Amino acid sequence: MRAIVHWKPPSSAPGMDLYTAITYLKGVGPARAKLLESKAILTVEDLLYYLPFRYEDRTNTKRIAQLAPGEMATVVAEVASASPVRLRRSALRIFELRARDGSGATLVCKWFRGQYVAEVLTPGRRAAFYGKIEYDNYAGELSMVHPEFEILSGEEDEAGLHVGRFVPIYESTGKIHSRAFRILIDRALGSAALGEDPLPEAVRARLGLPPREQALREAHFPSPGSDLRVLNAFRTPAQARLIFEEFFYLECGLALKRRRARSLEGIAFALNDAVREKIKAILPFKPTTAQKRVLRQIADDMSEPRPMNRLLEGDVGSGKTIVALEAAVIALENGYQVAILAPTEILATQHYLYAKGLLEKAGYRVALLTGAVTGRDKSGLKQRLASGDVQVAIGTHALIEGDVEFARLGLAIIDEQHRFGVIQRLKLLRKGASPDVLVMTATPIPRTLALTIYGDLDVSVIDELPPGRLPIETRHYTQDYIEQVWGFVSGEIRAGRQAYVVYPLVEESELRDVKAAEEMYGHLSRRVFPDLRIGLLHGRLDSAEKDAVMQRFKAGEIDVLVATSVVEVGVDVANASVMVIEHAERFGLAQLHQLRGRVGRGREQSYCILVSGEATEAARERIRAMIDTTDGFRIAEMDLRLRGPGEFFGTRQSGLPAFRVADLLRDRDLLEAARAEAQAFVEHPPSAEALRSLVGYIKQSWQRRYGLVLVG
Repeated sequence: MRAIVHWKPPSSAPGMDLYTAITYLKGVGPARAKLLESKAILTVEDLLYYLPFRYEDRTNTKRIAQLAPGEMATVVAEVASASPVRLRRSALRIFELRARDGSGATLVCKWFRGQYVAEVLTPGRRAAFYGKIEYDNYAGELSMVHPEFEILSGEEDEAGLHVGRFVPIYESTGKIHSRAFRILIDRALGSAALGEDPLPEAVRARLGLPPREQALREAHFPSPGSDLRVLNAFRTPAQARLIFEEFFYLECGLALKRRRARSLEGIAFALNDAVREKIKAILPFKPTTAQKRVLRQIADDMSEPRPMNRLLEGDVGSGKTIVALEAAVIALENGYQVAILAPTEILATQHYLYAKGLLEKAGYRVALLTGAVTGRDKSGLKQRLASGDVQVAIGTHALIEGDVEFARLGLAIIDEQHRFGVIQRLKLLRKGASPDVLVMTATPIPRTLALTIYGDLDVSVIDELPPGRLPIETRHYTQDYIEQVWGFVSGEIRAGRQAYVVYPLVEESELRDVKAAEEMYGHLSRRVFPDLRIGLLHGRLDSAEKDAVMQRFKAGEIDVLVATSVVEVGVDVANASVMVIEHAERFGLAQLHQLRGRVGRGREQSYCILVSGEATEAARERIRAMIDTTDGFRIAEMDLRLRGPGEFFGTRQSGLPAFRVADLLRDRDLLEAARAEAQAFVEHPPSAEALRSLVGYIKQSWQRRYGLVLVG
């Protein structure tokens, strides 16, 4: 097969190729270069991979006499007259010209603040105009308002870049609009040597993908026979090639990283009958089939002499924590320590209390290290960790501070891992010599996306809830019916159960219509539920206060817990049967689902009540989604569709690049194809040289474009 060309650094001379700095392209001065830099366009290659976000059909070229009001059309005509016109009863002036094409009719074109048009569209000039045809009842003539145009210099039917064809529409940056991008990209395609195609020829042939040069030209300037619907669905062969290419190099990088991780020497944990008996001894209930399957996957990984890197995902309440503690027992019985890292003190404390109750009765020593632990207590705890006296350390960011040392760290468990940055996770792993890693998330996503987002992690899914759980009933009320909501809550409390009432803010802000938790705590205590025991929990309480409130609620000493979204994760009270979320329109879909997951943990029917004020259409769609399903995987799919991949995955935290061409949701079929091809290429390359070339291209060219370090 053809070898992949090695990357070369950006050119500093005007000889134009893909790596030439964008400043050497005609039409790009310092001001434009700065604007382009804001879009990460630094080279000719960057510009060519800046694809349109949609296309317009401007092929409907007509004579003026053939035009009809309401249609989108292109007209090639000569400017007969042009002048500024003052609007009646207004100081505003518009630029107006009359065009004629020999058909016996004229067309009026108008621009508001069209000084720039007046300089170029002078009488006698021929131009192509594109826009919507309107009928001016007052003047009795056809017109176009703010048409796209291109001055022509060749034959009369010449339409150029902007009209008379399928026209690409680009996202603007500053004063660089679609028209300017079309001109710059056309120049780049016409003057830059695009070099040899970096995508392996065998891969292209197998999938029927066009060469890169053809793909770039067709993606920017589609041929006349294109289908507009296919173009705007981003499924033409040219677009598919560029999308695939982007996914392919990402997946190759991840495959190389995975292969490197598997070559490292790790801990081969023994899994014998004594270990199995210890695991059975800590179990508070009979595990589900899904939990057993996932534990088997984790145990198999831990028995291998290489570091485990596994993602455990499952819906809220699916029992991920008990599986993680079973994995912890394997490490503990082999003489190693375990670290459990959580993003908040509340979640860390919940894990500590749960783990302490299960593990200490089996003889293991468990400790909690958070920012609230200070002075002598903190110093003593660190000494016990360093000596190995503490076997299970549970904590927040305090666990990864530089002076925290482990005697023999064998397993690192990271909960709600999307809340931690890549560097924070590495800090924990460096506390041991290649410890096994288990990361957990309650934001379930489709397997292929999980394998891509979480890179070199193997994926396990708990897709089954513990037996006896009833589906949570979700209802929606507007603020007008709030008294009805409080009546329902009161009835549940009288039946012996407990409730949460969640607000989006701690205290009043500039959003005057948003109720604050502190204010509503007072209101509910005095006016609504004067005979009930009301508690308050929010992020501004110190650790001791938070712990006290949680313990009182868990012990049944608080009937209604008023809180902010601090209870989104980590609060587990089986007797709580009602979750009221005030101003539900202010919360994201994943957050609403997480909050709903705080109830439904007992055997009684539980309810999630969404109370909203005025809501946008997007907020109403989130609320509808919550009512339609309690399935976390479906919720995640909807959230991904509503928010888009970048915001959903938190690219800065996950290390995922912001794709230029590809879309993780829209292009999932191409992602799966790219993943399969990349894994096959890395595991069975056609030659050692082909693999070296691939690694060189990814490390130097692909990573330069995306800023993602994938290959060690």
